[in-house]
Amino acid sequence: MKIKTIRLVLGDQLNSKHNWFSSTDDSVLYLMAEMRQETDYVKHHIQKVVAFFMAMRNFAEELSTKGHQVKYYKINDEDNPQNLNELITQEVSKHQAASFAYQLPDEYRLDQQLQNICKELNCDTSVADTEHFYTQRKDLEEFFKGKNNLLMESFYRMMRKKHHILMAADQQPEGGKWNFDHSNRKKWNGEPQIPHERGFRKDATNLLAEIEAAGIVTFGNIPDNNLSWPTSRADSLAVLNHFCKELLVHFGDYQDALHTQEYFLFHSRLSFAMNSKMLSPKEVINKVLDRYYDEDQQVAISQVEGFIRQILGWREYMRGIYWKEMPNYANLNKLDNTNKLPEFFWTGNTKMNCLKHAIGQSLDTAYAHHIQRLMVIGNFSLLAQLHPDQVDNWYLGVYIDAIEWVEITNTRGMSQFADGGIVATKPYVSSANYINKMGNYCKGCHYKPTKKTEKDACPFNALYWNFLDDKKEYFKDNQRMAMMLNLLEKKNASELAQLKERAQEIIKNPDNF
Repeated sequence: MKIKTIRLVLGDQLNSKHNWFSSTDDSVLYLMAEMRQETDYVKHHIQKVVAFFMAMRNFAEELSTKGHQVKYYKINDEDNPQNLNELITQEVSKHQAASFAYQLPDEYRLDQQLQNICKELNCDTSVADTEHFYTQRKDLEEFFKGKNNLLMESFYRMMRKKHHILMAADQQPEGGKWNFDHSNRKKWNGEPQIPHERGFRKDATNLLAEIEAAGIVTFGNIPDNNLSWPTSRADSLAVLNHFCKELLVHFGDYQDALHTQEYFLFHSRLSFAMNSKMLSPKEVINKVLDRYYDEDQQVAISQVEGFIRQILGWREYMRGIYWKEMPNYANLNKLDNTNKLPEFFWTGNTKMNCLKHAIGQSLDTAYAHHIQRLMVIGNFSLLAQLHPDQVDNWYLGVYIDAIEWVEITNTRGMSQFADGGIVATKPYVSSANYINKMGNYCKGCHYKPTKKTEKDACPFNALYWNFLDDKKEYFKDNQRMAMMLNLLEKKNASELAQLKERAQEIIKNPDNF
């Protein structure tokens, strides 16, 4: 049968439950492609490239098995145009298709690119929703219209009420509180025992050879050429089931904990499966709720609420911020930070134990949990006043779950305060005390968390006070910074001078520390 309609499926649109696939039609061709356009816009972790290619190939094979017509371009196919413009134009022309359709992309650059492509096509064009998120692009903007600030907590409460999640009678939250965050800050000291991760051993040898032959520049590691991430819906469901059965019971308690011997603790590692849309946030939350209600004596509400807040609240909130503030958001640098990313971000070679472990883990696994990203790596990046463009690109490249809509708002906003407070009401910075309190990174470190300016003093301490002093004018009217700025004012002038001298030494020569 002649192809009448071409439907584009992007690499992060692997939603087998989408209504597009509810029935087969031989006149519809599904178009998928591995493209240099997507591998090269930043330098990506090798596991990220491998995982997306594997997942895309599995998805294309699944569609074909179910009877759908699929055209799939591998990275080294001779007729692969390697960019969307030529790809779509080529396929529409080849089949003389009457119509072209795509699902709303989650990244602004792709949204603009596809709109421009459609203007040039000599056929009908249409756009479908991805049928993935709880919200539409502009829902958050509508919710906050007329309000003075964009507090995530108020958005989260609205979402809980709207979708009746963890709600009791009279629109009141189950457990009597909306937020159990204060119960989610325990330090893990070896107990309770952490179940073995639900990983995989996917041989990537052949795919790695293809990536190398294509000349794609990557970084990071893939131990023994085996990928441990889910790359199919079946894999993703297995990880979800493992989380609910084995990890959820202690997730909330230790979600902020840091430990040198445990990469993942009780974290779900479902973010790649969700951000590629192999799983939907609704089915993840529903599965967690089923576990809670079926065995509520075993899983406390604080564990469940802490997890749901990250998905129903934070994930949807960040997407809403992204579509409200782009494209200007990508250029914000309100604190005028300009320093270069240290070389140890690419190697993990630093004497600062917390950064060595958090960055080393990121390079080895393409993953770090939110406190490692925010309060270790992000904290250092902000205190060292690194340029947010460089920080953004590193985060976007290194993490397997990093797609711009969720990465940039967390990095440039939450972590680096480059947006001037759109996302966060204050910068998330700390001295060594917080890192020492939340884990064992400081134990055995070359530097001492209690020292300030000595040769073996933790660099975070001098950097912290230097940052406050450098940016005090910017934060002078920020009520949430008042206490720390008051402490800064009370600092002895000589002590502050020593702290700033030490900080400048670190900032100028970060790879010596």
